[in-house]
Amino acid sequence: MGLGREREVEIRKPPRFIPGERVQATLHVKNDGTYAGKEIGENLVRKGDEGYVRDIGTFLQQFYIYAVEWVDRGTVVGMRARELMSLDKAAASGAVETARASTKE
Repeated sequence: MGLGREREVEIRKPPRFIPGERVQATLHVKNDGTYAGKEIGENLVRKGDEGYVRDIGTFLQQFYIYAVEWVDRGTVVGMRARELMSLDKAAASGAVETARASTKE
C-alpha cells in the first residue's frame, strides 16, 4: 500500500563503517526530540561536518545506528548509514588510484 516503510533489513549485511573510521555527514541532521539538552528542530550536525565512528548499535533489529563523535561540535550523535560517507575509504581509494597512475607513467 505504499506506506513509506523501508523493506531492507540492514543488519543482515555487515556494518558499512567501523569504529574509528573518519566520516562526513551527507545531510543536515536536526533533533527529533531524542537528543537531550537540545531543542526539537535544532541542528545537531551539518552537511559536510567530519567526525569519527565511536560505536555501532542497532535500532528495531533492522538498522545500524552509528554513534559518531563530532569533534568540532563536542557531541556524539546517532546516525544512519545513509547520512554518512567514509573519508577513510575515499582517501584509501584515492591513494590506490594515485599509485596506479604513477605505475603507468
